Amino acid sequence: MERSPVVADKKVADHIVPTPEVLFPMAAVLSSQTLLIASLLLAVLLAAVFLAVRRRSQSKGSSLILVGPSDAGKTAILSTLVYKQTLRTNSSMQTNMALISLPGSSEALRIVDVPGHPRIRDQVSEYMPDAKAVAFVVDASTVSRNGAAVAEHLHHVLHILTSLPPSRSPPAFAIVAHKCDTLKASATVSAEQLAVNRVRTILERELDKRRASHAGGVNVESLGAEGEEGTELGGLECTGKGEFRFAEWEGGEVSFFGTSVSVGKAAPTDSEKAQDGLAPLREWLVDV
Repeated sequence: MERSPVVADKKVADHIVPTPEVLFPMAAVLSSQTLLIASLLLAVLLAAVFLAVRRRSQSKGSSLILVGPSDAGKTAILSTLVYKQTLRTNSSMQTNMALISLPGSSEALRIVDVPGHPRIRDQVSEYMPDAKAVAFVVDASTVSRNGAAVAEHLHHVLHILTSLPPSRSPPAFAIVAHKCDTLKASATVSAEQLAVNRVRTILERELDKRRASHAGGVNVESLGAEGEEGTELGGLECTGKGEFRFAEWEGGEVSFFGTSVSVGKAAPTDSEKAQDGLAPLREWLVDV
């Protein structure tokens, strides 16, 4: 009896396994499109990361800006860092600049010494875009007598720092209690810590007065040229609701340390680093 050809063909067809192309004719196309989209997204992500890193490195700056009232010792600090010796200086009426190299770094750091005279201290704004660090130098031996004037100058600097554009990486900021060697240390407190405590306490008190005057609708005095009518300045906002405290300042972290120099004396050798009055400043610059 002959087998029906139709039935035979049907059995053969039942044993044929369809290929993926037959089952899913669009699978290959969809896979190619998905791969293309993933590649484009990865390229965009890498480009965004590259631009962010480049912008951050460019905005970090390469300068140390020394600011603060006249006769605080800014130029003496500059001469010690640059020439390895503290030279005799007078109150500067023009900006001083020099280059130094820091330990463990191949890049040069530019130091900008901005005069503290009220008519020219606004020049600090010109150098802020390239600032890696800003150090506000205070004479710890006289701040008890002129605390209000020092706080006025500091308020101006804090306003500039908090007014930087969001895309700008803010520079590191420190308040330097200089000439701490003029203070007498006790058995429990070093001259450096005594200077820092004095400067911090007086400036917080004076800045709190200025913030209270601003909040009460009293326009604080001009921070520009002498005799000009100033406008209200910001920069004193804190996270807490109480008195002004540097630890709660919304502008960022504020470092404090005491320093000193000896006029006419060469910078310390490696064996004399323990007595180096600018060691805290050098260490801070390396860290930032």
